[in-house]
Amino acid sequence: ASADSCWNHNGSLMRLQAQGNQRWISYEIPRPQLRAGGVERGTLLFNGVKQGNWYRGTARVFSKFCPGTPLEYAVEGPVRSDQLQVTVRGTREIYNRCRPTGRYTTDTLVFTYSHQC
Repeated sequence: ASADSCWNHNGSLMRLQAQGNQRWISYEIPRPQLRAGGVERGTLLFNGVKQGNWYRGTARVFSKFCPGTPLEYAVEGPVRSDQLQVTVRGTREIYNRCRPTGRYTTDTLVFTYSHQC
């Protein structure tokens, strides 16, 4: 996909921007449930690098209990061989109303190419 393209992710339309090996994925049209957490057009979900067919970087999780303060965590994963899907995974702490719980979960984020924005 080119330097500026749109991707589907979990009910939201995302914008992937690339410059060299740097990558940014932000919300273009967030699904309605995310708006309570402060997510709007342009909110950054992922930033990192593409090395070969592998993404590595930082993802964010948003909560209506902590608007404007996303939890950041490390993710990485492959680009599908046809370049039309990116899947990154990372482990993050589970928070309850902005407080860490000491429990962890692994998140999988899947981005599927939609169209040129």
